[in-house]
Amino acid sequence: MEIAAKFENEKIAAIESYLEANPEATDVDQALSIVIGAHMAMGKFEPLPDLLNKRYDLQPKGPGANLQLIMQEIARPFIESSILSDQRDKAKAFITKVKTDFGSNPQVSQILDQWGGDLYLPNVGDTMEIAFTDTTGKEVDLAAMKDKIVLVDFWATWCGPCVAELPHLLEAYEKYHDKGFEVIGISLDDNQDTLAQFVKNNEVPWPQYFDGKVWGNEIAQRYGIGQLPATFLVGKGGKIVASNLRGTALDEAIEKELARSE
Repeated sequence: MEIAAKFENEKIAAIESYLEANPEATDVDQALSIVIGAHMAMGKFEPLPDLLNKRYDLQPKGPGANLQLIMQEIARPFIESSILSDQRDKAKAFITKVKTDFGSNPQVSQILDQWGGDLYLPNVGDTMEIAFTDTTGKEVDLAAMKDKIVLVDFWATWCGPCVAELPHLLEAYEKYHDKGFEVIGISLDDNQDTLAQFVKNNEVPWPQYFDGKVWGNEIAQRYGIGQLPATFLVGKGGKIVASNLRGTALDEAIEKELARSE
């Protein structure tokens, strides 16, 4: 691995030196492609958005545009590397630019929205603003729970993986509730009676938000939720400390946060 990394770094250095000396060369796009590939091979994602943006700027945007190259070799890795290197704002700006350049092609916008969905998900270190009246009439406000560890659970009774995870979530609630662990359910169901019966039958003790809009659920829309289940563990102080936890990973994250806040 060390030999391979040395080779890739030497390749990058040589091509960057070539590009600096020959900025108007006809093979700049090919050279950038090689540099991008070398960074990918080493798992170095931080430089990729800027390099991919340079490569995008070289591509024809009119009728002669190579959309397959732009979407698969530039746009997709741009979005993925931006997420992995925590440069989401660059990806959002890039998506806007591509949509503007190809505004007459609705398929491009549709694909970019699909690939870029995760850009708008809350991230570790972010805060979430969630306040509502639950299905029993109780007022719930995440901002008033900063002395708690709270799992925000986007789910639905029609979601198989959500239902399969419920027994473990109930166990975690029983195990950690007295230590300050809470759960807030955001239901994407379309029938409140179905939700209420499910909650009753399974003895789910935590509050549920319901507006009947399924994927149009207002809180889910606000946070870019595009698949279920989606969970966010909010630590004491109100910031997200982990997301999409399942099984023992949830217990480990709760225990870590409990230990941190002691």
